[in-house]
Amino acid sequence: MNSIDKLISIFKKFPTVGPRTARRFVYYLMKLSKENTDELINAILELKDKIKLCQFCFNPFEGEQNLCPICQNPARNKGLLCIVEKESDLLSIENTKKYNGLYFILDINNLRIEELKLRLKENNFSEIIVALNPTPEGKAASVLVESSIKEAVPSPVFKITHLAKGIPVGGELEYADEETLESAFEGRK
Repeated sequence: MNSIDKLISIFKKFPTVGPRTARRFVYYLMKLSKENTDELINAILELKDKIKLCQFCFNPFEGEQNLCPICQNPARNKGLLCIVEKESDLLSIENTKKYNGLYFILDINNLRIEELKLRLKENNFSEIIVALNPTPEGKAASVLVESSIKEAVPSPVFKITHLAKGIPVGGELEYADEETLESAFEGRK
């Protein structure tokens, strides 16, 4: 496999990148100056060296602490836990500025169920918000999350809520506008 095809096959592994877009990326990179290429390579290496996952919510961040800025923030409501599928969903919810609790990134490909159970046992939450995407995978994960919550805390003192409808079935939180997310949060049940 030549260098162009090798790089195209790497870019095709990126989310939402098909063969044409991957090819465009490669041709764009071929036109970059050596300095710009080195800058890109160094930025990727720095990303891998400096970014780590929060020990509580699994949000990626840069810093010396073990907790991300959200989890460290004393002004956050420690009684609320919002379970999301991925980092971009967390960012979409944060951008609404309507939620002030903690998060837990489930990661649909990894399903951190044991870690979630541990968080539930170690913390006194008043509400768990299951904010998974209304996709078939998200719905299946939601059922698994709810049964895991009930298994971890058989007599929960918290309520379990879901985002209200408004996020289209098959849609993803990452692409929802702030108003839709805001109304979904306000109408959760």
